[in-house]
Amino acid sequence: MAQSLFEITKAATFDAAHRLPGGPEGGPYTRLHGHSFRVEATLRGPAVGPVGWVDDLGRLDRALGAVAGELDHSTLNDHPGLESPTLEALCAFFARRLGPNFPALSRVVVSRPTVGESCALALPPSPSWGGTDGAERRQGGEV
Repeated sequence: MAQSLFEITKAATFDAAHRLPGGPEGGPYTRLHGHSFRVEATLRGPAVGPVGWVDDLGRLDRALGAVAGELDHSTLNDHPGLESPTLEALCAFFARRLGPNFPALSRVVVSRPTVGESCALALPPSPSWGGTDGAERRQGGEV
C-alpha cells in the first residue's frame, strides 16, 4: 500500500514598500509604493514520528513569521536578493530562507490580496519520502 502524503501550510502577513527598477518607463512600478503581502509556506510528506505529523506547525509558524517580520515595514529593495522585488523574487527569497530547516518545503505562495495578485513557487519533492532529488535546494542551490 502506498504511503499517504499530506500537505500542511502556514501563512504570515507583512506590509512593505518597493519599486521595480526595471519596470516600464514612466509606469507606476518604478515609483516607491507599498502593499500588504501574504506568504504561505507548504510542507509535503508523510505523517511520521510519535506525533504522526509532517512537521511541527508551530515551528513552521515561528520560522515563517521571523522572515516576514524582517521584511515588515521595510523597503524590500534594501534586502539582499530583493533588489528587484517581484512576487517571483519574494517566493524565491522565502524558499531560500526556509528550505534549509524544512526539507519538506514544497510550495511558497506570495500574494497581494488587496489587488488580487499572487505567485506560487513549486519546489522539487524531498527524497525523504521517495520523491525526486531536491538536494540542490536543501544545500543552498538556486531556487
